[in-house]
Amino acid sequence: MSTVLEVSGLSVEIDVPTGVLHAADDVSFSVDRGETLCIVGESGCGKTITALAIMGLLPRNARRVSGRLVLEGANLPDLGNQDLAALRGERMGMIFQDPMTSLNPVFTIGEQLEEVYLRHRKAGRKEARERAVYLLERSGVPAAASRLGQYPHQLSGGLRQRVMIAMTLMCNPTLIIADEPTTALDVTIQAQILHLLADLQREVQMALILVTHDLGIVARIADRVAVMYAGRIVETGTRAEVFSTPVHPYTQGLLRCIPAPGRTRRGSPLGAIGGMVPSPIGPAIGCLFRNRCRYARNACAPSEITLAEISPGRACRCVLDPEESRRNFEAQ
Repeated sequence: MSTVLEVSGLSVEIDVPTGVLHAADDVSFSVDRGETLCIVGESGCGKTITALAIMGLLPRNARRVSGRLVLEGANLPDLGNQDLAALRGERMGMIFQDPMTSLNPVFTIGEQLEEVYLRHRKAGRKEARERAVYLLERSGVPAAASRLGQYPHQLSGGLRQRVMIAMTLMCNPTLIIADEPTTALDVTIQAQILHLLADLQREVQMALILVTHDLGIVARIADRVAVMYAGRIVETGTRAEVFSTPVHPYTQGLLRCIPAPGRTRRGSPLGAIGGMVPSPIGPAIGCLFRNRCRYARNACAPSEITLAEISPGRACRCVLDPEESRRNFEAQ
């Protein structure tokens, strides 16, 4: 499969009153056509800022200080604002966490859907309207044609998120980034939205980057997984590799926090990762997980630890030998 997006050495800094916050540090990954890459980690680890950097939507006080972001041969940071805006909506799109703040409250659903199509296609309003109705129906919105005249506040949270999915697909982009798209929804609607995204992805063979902190979602939908901690990717691999043989101690800690049917006894305490996430403000040296890691050693502190390939498509940012790390996990 062809590579749709390649991110290499992305670093993002944010100026704050107490110094410089390193929101993303040397982030590298790629995603292929028809593939789902899940970026997972605790809240505040840099997942969303990475997604915003790809889309060119960083907040004003944030800046990309390094990195290549190549979308189908085009290096996004080299593009001007006008060219980048032309790509958004046509070749890449983003589904945000809260559709109520993403949709414009003073325009109807139909006006907002049609605007995307008319901006990027040489088409009339009739064609744009037909496309909007088709995608609303495909996204599971009942009575789709009648919804075009409604405003966002007249729809439920689940329907608003389906509208956002339809809007993102108006021009058949090759890349979609979904940032916690089910967080504000109840469990039943969450499952429906995830199934919808998976079905649409298979249908149009788009690349999908799903940003989430929910490992249950990752286990159901991911082809490959990138685990982030304190602004850095610490492990990548296929879903089966990461869940069955995690290498980085942080990934192992995340998985120990999940209750396991048949293994977790009723009433027993759930797993937890002790300690605190280090401050992202100021210089970051060595392994940022070392103060919470039960396997930390002297080599973790003084030197820069890179994301090193341990097998084709598998990488880890740790000084531990991968086999030793796997044995540690199996022995727990």
